[in-house]
Amino acid sequence: NQKTRKEDVLRKAPRHAGRSGGGGLGVSGRLAAVDGLRHASPTDAVDWEDLGFSCEHVAKTQMFVATATLSQDGSGQWEWAEEGIGPYRCLELDPSAQVLNYGQSIFEGMKAQRTTDGNLVLFRPEENASRMRDGAARMSMAPPPKDLFLRAVKATVAANAEFVPPNGKGSLYLRPILLGTGAILGLGPAPSYTFLVYCSPVGAYFKGGQLTPIRLKVEEEEHRAAPGGTGNTKCAGNYSPVLNVQLQAKAQGFNDVLYLDAVENKYVEEVSSCNIFAVFGNKIVTPSLGTILPGVTRRSIIDLARSKGFEVEEAPLSIEEVLKADEVFTTGTAVVLSPVGYIEHGAEKREYGGYDVALALYDSLTGIQQQTLEDPFDWVVQV
Repeated sequence: NQKTRKEDVLRKAPRHAGRSGGGGLGVSGRLAAVDGLRHASPTDAVDWEDLGFSCEHVAKTQMFVATATLSQDGSGQWEWAEEGIGPYRCLELDPSAQVLNYGQSIFEGMKAQRTTDGNLVLFRPEENASRMRDGAARMSMAPPPKDLFLRAVKATVAANAEFVPPNGKGSLYLRPILLGTGAILGLGPAPSYTFLVYCSPVGAYFKGGQLTPIRLKVEEEEHRAAPGGTGNTKCAGNYSPVLNVQLQAKAQGFNDVLYLDAVENKYVEEVSSCNIFAVFGNKIVTPSLGTILPGVTRRSIIDLARSKGFEVEEAPLSIEEVLKADEVFTTGTAVVLSPVGYIEHGAEKREYGGYDVALALYDSLTGIQQQTLEDPFDWVVQV
């Protein structure tokens, strides 16, 4: 029950935190499992009791690939050719591929889960399809059609059914990627693109377990994004620039970094890979969109909280307000929902001891995702 869960979270509240970290089946074995029983049982090639968030098992999986080239009729339309599902493999790239020289690369993060009834389900995949198309437009790339995106994701899950963890042991993380793989020397959009979806079974993102409260360090000098930039897209270039301060923070015992706005250096934006929320009694505040990523989990938590009677505001949220909040939590596909146990902003330090709202929202969200609770929003899609 929730009281027991809360006590467990409080017991695990960290003083120090760090970074988390079987034989495979052949291709024919995997395809036989998919052909014979689409929802194959979890394979014994993975230790489901010791599942981290890594690429450890990707070489055993199948991936989906499609390519886009401009129509030869001069219409400017993109024509997509689907290779479909095949073994996970390396890509061949020309040294002058646009992505290697000018960085045309966007991606999505999604999860497939195995329910208690044995169903394989996705969570709001249409939202990821739309966000990738928006990102492609911002980055001048060929946008994958929505039906292609959804078909690719579902095919990848079906082909890797045995790598979807047992219920309660994790999920199958899906990574759709769009790359400018065509060769080009001068600065410009790629003449061709590769869209692919690969996957990996994963456990909790942060070390210590899914609901262990995390420790955040506020970054005061470097910024993740700026107005007019690409902070609201999942382009690859948004992520590596945060690694220097993130690695420093982790070496100091923090789980991640909380970034401030680039204009006034006082409003929180997001953590390296997830959105942030602050709770003030019956009011929940999360930074408004613009320079931050429009997270699918973020949007879902907003709708879910409002359905439970909370007042939810999307507005500028200062670090001073965050340090006075009753609760703070982060959301994202990888992290799901993580309560924050400690924030350090220069000489200011705040420990949080209450997680009632975070736990209630986490239970409701994961209950919907795993089909143990009613889904009044029609968010869950069965594969």
